[in-house]
Amino acid sequence: MAYKYITAEDAKLTPFDTDISKYLDDEQMIEFYLNQVLEDSDEAEFKRALGYIAKARGVTKTSKEAGISRDSLYKTIIDGTTKDTRFSTIQKLLDSFGFRLKVEHKTA
Repeated sequence: MAYKYITAEDAKLTPFDTDISKYLDDEQMIEFYLNQVLEDSDEAEFKRALGYIAKARGVTKTSKEAGISRDSLYKTIIDGTTKDTRFSTIQKLLDSFGFRLKVEHKTA
């Protein structure tokens, strides 16, 4: 299977520049993308990445699996009208995607 690798520049694009969700078609690509976005420590970009993943998996399906209303999902993650996202919401989304946050020691 040929992958279109998401570059660091792709990960920094705004939602109006490109729709990254079309490249998030398997678990490895989603994991790679999330880790890449997390490395930059940009909260807005991380929330936008969660939105792309929700779109790739289906917003309705994601909202049901995460136990978050579709409307809240849009406001919180996809269109970003809610500035402060609860950590519990992020955990619910990651759990519904089959992922979790992990802390590891920095090297260098």
